Amino acid sequence: MTELEIDAAALAALRASTPDLQLVDVREDWEAAIARLAGAMHIPMGQIAARLQELDPTKPVVVYCHHGIRSLNVALALRSRGFADARSLRGGIDRWSTEIDPSLPRY
Repeated sequence: MTELEIDAAALAALRASTPDLQLVDVREDWEAAIARLAGAMHIPMGQIAARLQELDPTKPVVVYCHHGIRSLNVALALRSRGFADARSLRGGIDRWSTEIDPSLPRY
C-alpha cells in the first residue's frame, strides 16, 4: 500500500507521469473559487460519501484541501471504502502554492 500522504514535489511528478490520476479538491466552494489546481475535480468533503461513484477505485486518487487536515481524513475514508491508492497532499494547496506554483493565491 502506498503512503497516506504525498508531498507537493512528488505530486507534481505524479501528475506529469500518471494520466489517469484522479485529483480531488475537497474544500468548500468559496475556497475553490480563490485557487484551484488545474484538472482537479471539486467534491467538497461533506459530499464525498454521496459522490463516491464519480471516482474510480482502481485508479490513483490524491485529495487536497487548504492545509491537508480535511484531505487526510478523506483519504482515510476513501481507503476504508476500497480506494487502496488514495492519498492526501501534505500541507494542502497552501504548501503547493509556496513550493510548486507561487502564482496561486494564498488565503
